Amino acid sequence: MQIETLKSLFKKHKEEALFHRYIHLKNIAPLLKKLESKCDVSVIGKSVLDKEIHSVTIGNGPKKILMWSQMHGNESTTTKAVFDLLNLLTSENEVSNLILNTCKIMIIPILNPDGAEAYTRINANQVDLNRDAQNLTQPESLVLKNTFEAFKPHFCYNLHGQRTIFSAGNTNNLATVSFLSPAQDADCVITDNRKRAMELIAVMNANLQQQIPDQVGIYDDAFNINCVGDTFQTYNVPTVLFEAGHYKDDYAREVVREYIFQSLVVSLKYIANSAVSGDAYTPYLSIPENQKLFYDIIIRNARVEANGELVDVAVQYQERLKEEKVVFIPKIEKIASLNDFYAHKSFDAKGSLVKTILNEDIYEGYENDLVIVNNQKLSLKLIES
Repeated sequence: MQIETLKSLFKKHKEEALFHRYIHLKNIAPLLKKLESKCDVSVIGKSVLDKEIHSVTIGNGPKKILMWSQMHGNESTTTKAVFDLLNLLTSENEVSNLILNTCKIMIIPILNPDGAEAYTRINANQVDLNRDAQNLTQPESLVLKNTFEAFKPHFCYNLHGQRTIFSAGNTNNLATVSFLSPAQDADCVITDNRKRAMELIAVMNANLQQQIPDQVGIYDDAFNINCVGDTFQTYNVPTVLFEAGHYKDDYAREVVREYIFQSLVVSLKYIANSAVSGDAYTPYLSIPENQKLFYDIIIRNARVEANGELVDVAVQYQERLKEEKVVFIPKIEKIASLNDFYAHKSFDAKGSLVKTILNEDIYEGYENDLVIVNNQKLSLKLIES
């Protein structure tokens, strides 16, 4: 698809009711109600705290795709994107007609509603649902497994978000979007099934490279049978991991939201038009693997004690829920020589002492919007546009 077409579709169908990072059931309830006239909106189970887990099903075609978002409650970017997608699919246009005539799509917008409301990765029982694919100890895990077995998808989309720490390869390029065709066995053999997922990723990457060149990565494919993607891959259902990452200054993840939307549309249109045999998988192998090379801020050439050696002071924002809004708290993460690391924002201390706001020695773990550099206040606060 032409990039301008994709951008136009996003602009027209972006769900304006969803924005920033804190998305939970209260936010999507009116949207689900609105979709009832055009989709099959169902309650497919309950969470630990008895919150409803919904599915939205649309399309009449023979090719079935299952998507789920917010398995980790604090990873909401893909939830915004699936509602943008649903706005597109419920409108009359050439793209939606093609997809819906050839595909049947089931979306679980928020698999972990308790975690979404608390803005935590884990569920209310303190369990990471993406490590519960085998033991199935949690009601949310059973909802997904039962839905998978009942729907019998031909493709699965496992929708997540990743931190700002990731680079696309061993470079200073941000991992704005990452993908993975999960391993199917401990040896990470490139099976025919994995090739089909790789082919879809290659198609999405080709589109993204035209807009964010060298900012797409591949997530670590070490096999873990307790992860949902790896488990579903062992069932010979091609499963694609999506990771909504970081774009410059996009802490609200609104820019990345569009790239996820585009990737969903491009891949669904490809499935609609193609057999997805796996023969076209090789471009996937050239996508660099993610590395953890970024901090949010690095204060370069600093001293933390008089006459001490020059070091770098790295800051990582801590995401906290405060009064129904996600705020970003600066925390000193590392004090060391960080020549091999990059930052989303850098300051040069030029050999000056870096102190706490109380003019005490700076230390790892210190949290504050301000530090003292050369006896002057330096703000570390995130200013969002």
